[in-house]
Amino acid sequence: MAYFRRTGATTFEPTEQVSGAWRTDEQHVAPTLGLLAHLVETDRDARGRDDLVVTRLAYDIWGTYRLETMHTEVQVVRPGKGVELVEAAVSCGGRRAVTLRAWLARPGDTTALAADPLPRIPAPHETPEADLTKDWPGGFIKTVEVRRAQAEPGRASAWIRTDVPLVEDEKVSPLARAAGILDVANGLTVRRDPREVAFPNLDLSAHLYRIPEGDWIGFDTSVSFGPAGVGLTSTVLHDEHGPVGTVSQSLVVRPLG
Repeated sequence: MAYFRRTGATTFEPTEQVSGAWRTDEQHVAPTLGLLAHLVETDRDARGRDDLVVTRLAYDIWGTYRLETMHTEVQVVRPGKGVELVEAAVSCGGRRAVTLRAWLARPGDTTALAADPLPRIPAPHETPEADLTKDWPGGFIKTVEVRRAQAEPGRASAWIRTDVPLVEDEKVSPLARAAGILDVANGLTVRRDPREVAFPNLDLSAHLYRIPEGDWIGFDTSVSFGPAGVGLTSTVLHDEHGPVGTVSQSLVVRPLG
């Protein structure tokens, strides 16, 4: 069973696989992020602009939303020959749920210049299995396979993959598939028990200098809580060849009870 079924040109139905983590009668945002990336790429290809690649995915999460029909839209807000800015949005229950602004750019051959100073993380087969359902409820968390090396609360390296299709009967790119699990970073290595402290993220921004390849996505993640009710989850993303970019998520931190 996929995370979503397409029910029209711009509408999708979520399955129970997307229920998640703070409340199981609401959607986990992770699959929606993948869906919006998929729609940006689908629109790009339909316009004959498959000469462009995605370099940034910047999501704003407007609030929680139920397991209900999702209405989507895509528009080019800054057209160009070599660079485009595309906006995609999803509404659910009559209100906006998530907005994506994606930068797309025409690639070129910079093989001779390729380098990065980012440290590597142990490979998936070198990383022990982990069970995120001990910290998080919901259908989505049950669908991901996780391997994690925990350094301390709020600090870990990990690998995540899922064999659940993003959209039923639709071909999805490696980028969209990866985008559909990026939000797991915020719950990957909890600083405090989520039954005691809520720390939902308001956004997610991914900057990519290489499109991830393969099923496994690597996370080198740090979670920080500040003294004034806000926090930050910061991640260096990897595939099995090495780093591919970064992800940042701003948090609202609230003690429960």
